[in-house]
Parts: sequence; structure tokens; C-alpha cells
Amino acid sequence: MPLHHAVLALLTRRPNHGYELKARFEEAVGPQWGGLNIGHLYQILERLVRDGYVSRSQVTQTDRPDKNLYTLTEAGEAELRSWATTAWVRVGGFRDELFLKLLGAVALGPQALAMLIESQRQTYLSELAGLAQQRRAHADEPLVAVLIDAAIAHTKADLGLLDSAAQHLGPLATAQSAQAPERSPSRARGDADEAPRGRAG
Repeated sequence: MPLHHAVLALLTRRPNHGYELKARFEEAVGPQWGGLNIGHLYQILERLVRDGYVSRSQVTQTDRPDKNLYTLTEAGEAELRSWATTAWVRVGGFRDELFLKLLGAVALGPQALAMLIESQRQTYLSELAGLAQQRRAHADEPLVAVLIDAAIAHTKADLGLLDSAAQHLGPLATAQSAQAPERSPSRARGDADEAPRGRAG
């Protein structure tokens, strides 16, 4: 995730220390992203200082320990501008656990596929209800509202995917079930029916 550039964006307004940046990031993006680990943030800041995108100075405090203040450099602003004005290209593919669950459900047959699709549908509908509440709560925070709108659109698309999965994978699940080898009664019971092997006494 390009958190390095998000930190540069936050520093365009004014210099900040680490905990201020953490609070400002979480306030800016809202609940959809989640919290920012302070240890990870300091690692990012160290890298930005090393690369010359951010400068670090120390502020003396009389009643508390000294703190580091981070300031955006000209090189950092140029890097931010280059990143923020170019299109994002997906490079990782679509790695969603749902696709693996669909693989497993198809292998188990049409009943398992139907159970997964219905369970997932209820989950998505519940997510949409929660997102709608968040959207109303953050209506006056433009960036957070956009992120919530994106989550709503994504979840609605996921609901559509379930319809596609039912249509395209239903016949495959039925075929898989028909082709599955029948287990003999003795194999179905397993080795538990066999007499246990013990030491001769």
C-alpha cells in the first residue's frame, strides 16, 4: 500500500510529529481503512527521511521528552505530485478468499454451493446496511464519504458476482457431484470398524 505517499500528502499542510500524523491519517480516511500502526508509521518516516523526501528536526519540550518534527522537502513534494497525478494500475490480480471458497463449494456439489452463496449474500447485505449508517454519520467529511461510497459500490458488485456464480457454477457443481466416485459402505465407515491391532498376550 502506498502509505509513504499518504504521509507526504499529510505533510503538505504543515510539519508534524509521528502521533499527530497517525491521528490525522485516521481522521482523514475514516473507519473504512482501519487504524495506522505507530511503529509502521515511524518506519515509513525513517525511509522518507533516508530518501530525502522528508526532513527531521528535534523540538525541545520542557515538560515532556523532546519530539521529532517531520517536514516535507521539495523532493518530497515532487514525488507526491508525480504519484498523485498518475493513474492507479491494478497489478496484484483479484485475490479474494471468496474465489477459493467457491472452488471448495463446487467440489462438494450443488447443495454446498447454494449454502455458500446464500450465506455470503446475507453477509454482504449486512455490510451494506452498516455502510449506509456510516455514510450518514460521515456525510460532512468529503474524503471519508468517498471511501464509504467506494465500499458500497464494491459490495454491490460483490452481490452481483454471487448471481453470476450461481448461474455459471451451478451446472459445474452438479457435474462434479455426478462424477464423484461412490464410496463403498465399508470405506465410508472407515478404519474405525476394523479390529484394533494390539500386542499378543
